[in-house]
Amino acid sequence: MRQFVVIGHDAPTEPDAISLSDIPGAGRLDLLCRCVSAGVFLSHGIRESVRVHLVAADEFTVTFDADSLRHLHPDERNVAARIRDALDAQDDAIGHMPADVSPGVELRRMGLDATLDRLLDGGAGAATDPTLVQLHEDGDPLVEAAPPTDPVFVLSDHSDFAPAERDLLADRAERRVRVGPELLHADHTVSVVHNWLDTDGYASY
Repeated sequence: MRQFVVIGHDAPTEPDAISLSDIPGAGRLDLLCRCVSAGVFLSHGIRESVRVHLVAADEFTVTFDADSLRHLHPDERNVAARIRDALDAQDDAIGHMPADVSPGVELRRMGLDATLDRLLDGGAGAATDPTLVQLHEDGDPLVEAAPPTDPVFVLSDHSDFAPAERDLLADRAERRVRVGPELLHADHTVSVVHNWLDTDGYASY
């Protein structure tokens, strides 16, 4: 299982804040939508064993599970509409129980800390042998790292990690890596990481 946790610092938490005619204006929701598409889609298909978790303003987490997604298309408008549907179902997210939005999409009333607890510490949705990896410009070169079996990658949106996020990841991340010498958009970073895993660390094409 490959999992990507994308922190949306300015992402809306109310459905009415999302206009499908101005997706970037909703806290750069366009970037988060592109991360979902880069995470779960192949050309003319959907990846297997991939989940993308969007952490909205450290209050809600919207999860896209590639293995059970239905009727999702890779364009930003379609993904944004599904996120809006998720936020519209927030009253059904009670405690840490998710609101089922549509096949493959869930909303949880969780910020970053609780989401990492769920993914790493044996809760529902946890990987068998998870390795938490922070994707950051100051990390070790990706090419020098060995691909983990059940990675949970954490990356930030257009803003850098907040101090509390940096402290949390310093305590919990087993690795911190960078994908290259240039700063990339978050969605491009997801694509690079997928290619690294697809090729077993650039060893097999």
